[in-house]
Amino acid sequence: MPVVHLVRHGQASFGTDNYDLLSPRGGVQARAAGRELARRGVGAPMRTPVMVSGSLQRQRRTAEIIAGELGVDGAQLLTDERWNEFDAHALVDSRLGGAGASGGLTSQEFQVELDAEMRAWIDGASTSWVEFSGGALEALRDIAARTPKGSDAIVATSAGVTAAVVGELLGLDAHGVIALNRVSVNASITTVISGSRGLSLLTFNDHAHFIGEGDLLTNR
Repeated sequence: MPVVHLVRHGQASFGTDNYDLLSPRGGVQARAAGRELARRGVGAPMRTPVMVSGSLQRQRRTAEIIAGELGVDGAQLLTDERWNEFDAHALVDSRLGGAGASGGLTSQEFQVELDAEMRAWIDGASTSWVEFSGGALEALRDIAARTPKGSDAIVATSAGVTAAVVGELLGLDAHGVIALNRVSVNASITTVISGSRGLSLLTFNDHAHFIGEGDLLTNR
């Protein structure tokens, strides 16, 4: 059956003028994820994975690094904007009263405000949340359908997208989705299998490839 690996992007550049850039640590994390997928046999001879990412810089660069570790031609990378993350900074700014209002927050303070705003967003069943979560699940179904049996797909995406997808698969409420988003580790691997009964979650937020590498364990 097809196996889809959702890889969260490596650490971005929180607190800088361009959050969307991978930090140097984020590049190292992405390489570690690529090596882990190679260890699992993804990208083995005659098993070239289908590779896709969102269009955000941090997602695309993560996919390129993983492709390099697997020996996959970067020209084969697909882009699907349904894998793009929601604009967390815009959500928090809106909660705090206007553009740029979140600029002085620490990562921990930002997370507190984001959790609260996500709860209102999801519980309110706003059209934008339904479109975001539903689009991500549709993208997952599409990539699973185009992946041959016995082969793998790799998706470089983000924490909120993965949390939304897993929440849909497990029927979680806002509290559950937010909890998943909060604990997501940069360059972690979430694995979904596609079988006769549809999509099933196999693992979530696997980051065992960082064991013994405490400086690589980050959440933003």
